[in-house]
Amino acid sequence: VQLQASGGGLVQSGGSLRLTCATSGFSFENSAIGWFRQAPGKGREGVSCMGTVDNTTYYLDSVKGRFTISSDNAEDTVYLQMNGLKPEDTAVYYCAASLREYTASYYCESTMALRDYWGQGTQVTVSS
Repeated sequence: VQLQASGGGLVQSGGSLRLTCATSGFSFENSAIGWFRQAPGKGREGVSCMGTVDNTTYYLDSVKGRFTISSDNAEDTVYLQMNGLKPEDTAVYYCAASLREYTASYYCESTMALRDYWGQGTQVTVSS
């Protein structure tokens, strides 16, 4: 099983980045998957997730309207398009997948959700 996150970088406030998580080795279509981030000195938080139970998406309140999660099932890849980036979006971004079925919100928000596989993280830095 592999999750390979890429696409991070340094951008100015208001800029855009697209993160990519290329996966292999598990049933992508039947897995809850999402993007999480951890800023320096802070805990990890769910940014955006795609659920298997409800086939909906979840967004952290602070990124709604700016970030969009999408997937390419043929390529087993999930994306996070980030527009209107702000300095407070600075963090290491990780993709994670689960073999269990979850709603999007539960997978992103719950500390009880089991995230079986993690990518290595990609740094996003937004300058003011």
